[in-house]
Amino acid sequence: MSQLGNFVWGIADALRGPYKPHQYGDVILPMTILRRLDAILSPTRDEVAKVVADSASVEVAAARIKQQFGLHFFNTSQWTLAKLLGDPDGLADNLVNYINGFSKNIDVFAEFKFDATIADLADKDRLLVVVQEFAKVDLSPSAIDNAAMGDLFEELIRKFADASNETAGEHFTPRDAIRLMVDLLFAGDSDALAGDGVVRTVYDPTAGTGGMLSVAEDRLLQMNPKARLRLYGQEINPQSYAIAKSDMIVKGQDAENIKRGDTLTDDLFSGTTFDYCLSNPPYGVDWKTAQAKVKQEVEDLGEASRFHAGLPAVSDGQMLFLSHLVSKMRPVKDGGARAGIVLNGSPLFNGGAESGPSNIRRWLLESDLVDAIIALPTDMFYNTGIATYIWVLDNAKPQERVGKVQLIDATGFYTKMRKSLGSKRREVAPEQRDEIVALYEAFDEREHSKIFRTDEFGYWTITVERPLLDDDGNVVTDKKGNPKPDPKLRDTENVPFTYGGNTAGEAGAKATITKYMLDEVLPHVSDAWVDEKKTKVGYEIPFTRHFYKYVSPRPLAEIDADLEAQVAKILELLREVEA
Repeated sequence: MSQLGNFVWGIADALRGPYKPHQYGDVILPMTILRRLDAILSPTRDEVAKVVADSASVEVAAARIKQQFGLHFFNTSQWTLAKLLGDPDGLADNLVNYINGFSKNIDVFAEFKFDATIADLADKDRLLVVVQEFAKVDLSPSAIDNAAMGDLFEELIRKFADASNETAGEHFTPRDAIRLMVDLLFAGDSDALAGDGVVRTVYDPTAGTGGMLSVAEDRLLQMNPKARLRLYGQEINPQSYAIAKSDMIVKGQDAENIKRGDTLTDDLFSGTTFDYCLSNPPYGVDWKTAQAKVKQEVEDLGEASRFHAGLPAVSDGQMLFLSHLVSKMRPVKDGGARAGIVLNGSPLFNGGAESGPSNIRRWLLESDLVDAIIALPTDMFYNTGIATYIWVLDNAKPQERVGKVQLIDATGFYTKMRKSLGSKRREVAPEQRDEIVALYEAFDEREHSKIFRTDEFGYWTITVERPLLDDDGNVVTDKKGNPKPDPKLRDTENVPFTYGGNTAGEAGAKATITKYMLDEVLPHVSDAWVDEKKTKVGYEIPFTRHFYKYVSPRPLAEIDADLEAQVAKILELLREVEA
């Protein structure tokens, strides 16, 4: 794969000079798609042309071609890449004619504005050499299967991103991370997936180049070759959308199930739910452009809105995708659904009690939707080395998992890569993936796995007041004789739901807060009280705290010995200099 990727990437050498590195993708990516489609159609081109000629309409031809040849697309022009080379003078016009000859479902070249690119290549005298080079590459299914083709696109995008200092991670997720997420998702549904003729739907609202959908399909077919998977995706980036759609068409999936648009502002699958949902949304990216429409949706639809639980800070929209994903899960009455989403660490704890993020966590946990959270190794992604987590959601948990959340610390389950790819320096090897999935399936307490009740992540933020004193040191009271609070002495405390052994969750508020005050506050400030009207409920998941291991500091004698050794070494060097 690397050799093929390097070969295709090497074609960009012909573009150097007239084109800047950030423009290479506009040529190489659509040409790679074209070469793939060209190679797929090649064996049956003459028979397909006869079917088209003999059919009363394009629709009839499409149906017959699908039935006879298993092809979900076709081309009615006389051209192939090889034939185009026979008329160098008419190359640009003929190539446009070839592109326009594809069936209507192949609209991916329009997303690349490829007509304009062809004209520009011809104007800069680079079109012939590019077509010549691509005609040499064998991208037929017998030479490179669909999975490898996805890897090729992934590699090309990463190279183009590196060359133009862009962020490849916005467009795709490393395959090892996807495979882990897919295995975790299917691990909770293995019995249902084993049946004959089972049909499942998978949805990705941030589809990128379709990598998650492709891996999900491949994995399910490995588990059950008789299963059928219908793939759905929405993607905002035109080029990524074009690659994903062409990939789905080649796989025989319904091309109409891959749509282009902003998932936050325009849910193009509104009203549709799915068996499995997968997503790797952008981290730390603001949602200013979507803010007005998102707020309008909440105002118009209220509880029926995708974002009714709360809105995060406008500087980071990843929890909006988390909320959206839940809205796309098939309801329990229809069999339920499972979802997996990769997020960075902030959705675990950001925002205070009753803030937007806290309210989203509260909704997820009180609705018992969070099944497991898995901490991934750092340096897993191409564009960032930060800590990331897979959230596994389930709206129809098995009985033993009801009311509970499993935390898995998989930060140590990785293999160091021989050569870094951007920020990616580590990968989860198949055997390590199996270990992580085994931890999930075991669902018990051990070094890397912890089980919690959902209410164990809840807390109250209480406002502790102290009396206002006048100049003589007397307590100032209101008309009812109650002491007035001193704003300068006001303080807040977070009281865990579980404080003092409370197992009643939020229902145990009064007794738990009273005990907290008696134990933690009043011994130090005996005149303090809680303003109950200001008490707020919050939820946070302090993941790293639960897996923290205390490491004893080195003995002082050992540190002193090291310091003395270093001092002696320095003195020896000084003596050598003076000599």
